[in-house]
Amino acid sequence: MRGRIRRFAERCYERLLLAELSETPSHVAVIQDGNRRYAERKGAETTDGHRAGAETTEQLLRWCDELDIDELTLYAFSTENFERPPAEREALFDLVTQKLREFADGERVHEAGMRIRAIGETEQLPERVQEAIAYAQQRTAEHDTYQLNIALAYGGRAELLGAAREIARAVERGDLDPAEVDTDTIETALYDGPSRDVDLIVRSGGDERTSNFLPWQANGNEAAVYFSAPYWPAFRKIDFLRGVRRFEHREQTRRWSRLQRACTFAGVALDIATDSPRLDGLRRVIPGVTDPPTNKATDEGDTDPAD
Repeated sequence: MRGRIRRFAERCYERLLLAELSETPSHVAVIQDGNRRYAERKGAETTDGHRAGAETTEQLLRWCDELDIDELTLYAFSTENFERPPAEREALFDLVTQKLREFADGERVHEAGMRIRAIGETEQLPERVQEAIAYAQQRTAEHDTYQLNIALAYGGRAELLGAAREIARAVERGDLDPAEVDTDTIETALYDGPSRDVDLIVRSGGDERTSNFLPWQANGNEAAVYFSAPYWPAFRKIDFLRGVRRFEHREQTRRWSRLQRACTFAGVALDIATDSPRLDGLRRVIPGVTDPPTNKATDEGDTDPAD
């Protein structure tokens, strides 16, 4: 009975969150954290936690499709994950291989027009994973409605370091003038994957850090960040909607701040212009045109009707 009441309350809250949303991000990046801790709490094998997390990932793809989010980047395997026990690594590689091929052949992926890309030092991955990446990318290459980036063997520092080295080699060859290096140059040298800046980073599992994830694409855009307590296998749609709400509130605050700054600047500019000798000369040439607006009734000596 208590479980049914809780599920009903969650559905009501989910509907409320959806009704309150008026704006959604274009690009969401997700750090899927907590699979191992989830399995430990359940008394299950670590691989069971990863498989449960993969089910949540499939649900996430559906949520993004429902909200018309254009791009999703998943942190599936970091460069630090190579240090995990060999048995766990191999199980993860098997799971990634299986899911990539399932996604690439899935009807929903093709109906949604989803393009799959992998980003990271993928040449470090086992051959079976590289083949699955190539298969998924080839099968979805023609799609352009929705983009799914899967970060595999990824590290933000490694990405920036690789870009710096590529630019340095171009300068050394004489193909690039150092004075011409700009943001476009750097973005071209980054991994071929994300097509736009990140608007929102979501992390499950309770840790409040972004783990070196997409530092150029997210930090440069001052992306909103939402840290969620549930482990990734227990991550719900309402948790995701809370993250989207965080993005919306941040965007509203940013727009309001820009409006306030614009109004303040306009006021300062008007004060300066009013005190300008040039404006006085212009008033003599075109009387009244450049004067600040005044109350017509007061100028004519009329009294206010309320008096």
